[in-house]
Amino acid sequence: MIGDEPVVTTTTHDDVTVIRLRGNIDEDSTPVLAGFLTEAATGGPPRTVVDLSRTRFADSSVLHVLLDAQQAHAAAGTALVLAGPLQVAVRRLFEVTGTASAFRMADSLETARTC
Repeated sequence: MIGDEPVVTTTTHDDVTVIRLRGNIDEDSTPVLAGFLTEAATGGPPRTVVDLSRTRFADSSVLHVLLDAQQAHAAAGTALVLAGPLQVAVRRLFEVTGTASAFRMADSLETARTC
């Protein structure tokens, strides 16, 4: 079972930076997430994957950070991919705001590494 405590971690292997979000991610967690995403866009490998598969909840502050990161990655020529499968509350965030089309999304972490 996925815990509610927010956890944001990052690893880099070969040509992919993977940022994993776990639990309930909100404005208290976004500074760490934003820092990892900025570092990945400006000095990381050519692909960044944000693994949302273990994220139970994400609020609009997370969406704002991801939208900013999408722009920064595009400007740097770095791919940003969101990996699922998404929990219901996270999927709803993208659906209600109409922002799903702003991102490249993959059904799994493995797919996101290469899509």
